[in-house]
Amino acid sequence: MGNIPHHFLGYWGYGAQYELEALLTSVVENLSPNLSPTRGEALTFPPSLAGKGVRGLGQKIWNVVYIGIDGKQQNQDLHAEYLKSRSPLAPLKKGGTLKAPFLRGLGDLFSVSSKNQIAAISASGLSSSPDAWVSLQENNCLILGREPFGKVPLYWTQQGQVIWFASQLQLLLPILQHSEVSIPGLYGYSCFSYVPTPLTPVNGVFAVTAGTELVWQSDRQSGILQTPESKNIHSWREAPQQLTDEATAITELQTLLKDSIERQIADLKDEPVGVFLSGGLDSSVVAALLVQAGVKVRAYTLDFGDAGIPEYPYAEQVAQFLKIPLIKVAVTPSSIKNALIPTVKALDLPFGDGVCVPLYLLCQRASQETQVIFNGEGGDQLFAGWTNKPLIAAGVYQAENPAGEETFIQQYLRTFHRLGGYESQVYQPEVYAQIQNLHPEDWLLAALDRNECPSLLHRLRRASLMLKGAQNIHPRATALGFAHGLWVRSPFCDLPLAEWTFRLPGELCLQGACEKYILKRAVENWLPPEIVWRQKRGMGVPLTSWCLNDFWHQLGIWLNPEVLRTNNHFYPHIAAQIVEGKLGAAIQGRRIGETLWLLIMWQLWRSHVLNEELSKQSWDHPFWLHRGLWRNYKIIRNLLYQDSR
Repeated sequence: MGNIPHHFLGYWGYGAQYELEALLTSVVENLSPNLSPTRGEALTFPPSLAGKGVRGLGQKIWNVVYIGIDGKQQNQDLHAEYLKSRSPLAPLKKGGTLKAPFLRGLGDLFSVSSKNQIAAISASGLSSSPDAWVSLQENNCLILGREPFGKVPLYWTQQGQVIWFASQLQLLLPILQHSEVSIPGLYGYSCFSYVPTPLTPVNGVFAVTAGTELVWQSDRQSGILQTPESKNIHSWREAPQQLTDEATAITELQTLLKDSIERQIADLKDEPVGVFLSGGLDSSVVAALLVQAGVKVRAYTLDFGDAGIPEYPYAEQVAQFLKIPLIKVAVTPSSIKNALIPTVKALDLPFGDGVCVPLYLLCQRASQETQVIFNGEGGDQLFAGWTNKPLIAAGVYQAENPAGEETFIQQYLRTFHRLGGYESQVYQPEVYAQIQNLHPEDWLLAALDRNECPSLLHRLRRASLMLKGAQNIHPRATALGFAHGLWVRSPFCDLPLAEWTFRLPGELCLQGACEKYILKRAVENWLPPEIVWRQKRGMGVPLTSWCLNDFWHQLGIWLNPEVLRTNNHFYPHIAAQIVEGKLGAAIQGRRIGETLWLLIMWQLWRSHVLNEELSKQSWDHPFWLHRGLWRNYKIIRNLLYQDSR
């Protein structure tokens, strides 16, 4: 594979072309160091797409710039060689940057396949399956679209009568006159650990929801762009006929899994690929399928040492069984601290899950030896993983007790284990007043639509695909892979396979206490039985241990009270409240670390992606003390206050 991951930035609409081109060029010339200065441009309308004149405004104009990502130097060299092979090429003003005068000349490099498609990206690097795209139609329409798994994000903002669009939020920030935090976006993040689409954390910038297309049209007389129409291009829907025969289901599932792998290895030759192997069922199945298909595989797993729940012994067992090499990536407090800010920048959006930085380290290590990485993401969403059991119990209870204190959708909200329900203790008064009319349950309604999935288990799987999958797991996996020049392939994100699972009755997914029952039956001869049938556990990232020990002093910097007070969002002493166990009864044990991490990732995103200037820090917190003295913090604080007077 000679091509490399990339992003794109472009505009469409009515405006002064010179000004728009100057702004576009300025953004490209000031890219961050990890982005390649090579670019391809679409400088003119192809004749088939040319807009007809609009009174006083002239033709619609558009342009797209592709930006290669320097994950590895060899990929940058390949990209440069490719561009040299295209003709004609001309240098730009700065840095020897190259531009191609016709976008269609870059089609095979950048997955632009449709004749009306002016930009597209595939997380996997397979041009046959774009994950985010921009198209123009002959009736003066702009279309921004995403596939239903949500592997690649797509953002837009309107400036005057021009729509700017990009596959990375950071590329749109220079387009805005002012970059300000979106309070609804902040609130959504604090509830879910990701910002729910179509919101973003920035005012005036919006995200295209996975599985939809946004369509812009303009009034031909006035030239005014209309509000975009949202079209649902795919919906996860329960099949009317359910597949009840277990033996048939096993055979069909085995075929679907092998077909998914075949599609994702079609472009590979003899180069080795990587697989992220936790030792859990999903990643082990992917590794087994790759080996069965004859692919050269190197497995990578995380090692948290004595601090976390050890998973690597299971990964070792799988690797030995499949006879593939296994590389253990040590995750220490020091490596986490060093990779924290690079991870925040790579993610682009704030993601509050503690696994993000370890996954950054895993991508970093894998990129030294491969350009294609496989993962097992999506298996929990397709086959009703372990988080569904308490929700099924809640759903049954709600059906029997419809007048209960808590609705089912509120119960679902609590499965995120974030700050929903603690608003009055978390936010300063000004923000708290602004979120009074916002209800996080509203962001869950479409995903939990009974009309699409009448059965409870299918409804939960639909919600997991649309929420935790499409808005959290898959886009962050792609972002971390792209940051290291890796194509990211998720065999469970296969449309025929995913749609087939909506034919499964509940008892084939969850049989008694056994989750993913049909998947386990389908693969039980491919892997050791203790791997197939062991109980699922989440990745044991020791956040609480790190925060209360190794990162204790850093908490006073990352969540400094004076900085929080100046930001005017979170209460200044929220970190101390969390550590003292005073924020809420549910925020104890592992939830302490998870909640602190949620806030840390948000604050670092503000300073390193949104580029907000930080105020001077104060010492008005317990984290400058030795941890053993923190319980006496208030007494010491009062004494210091009295001395200062």
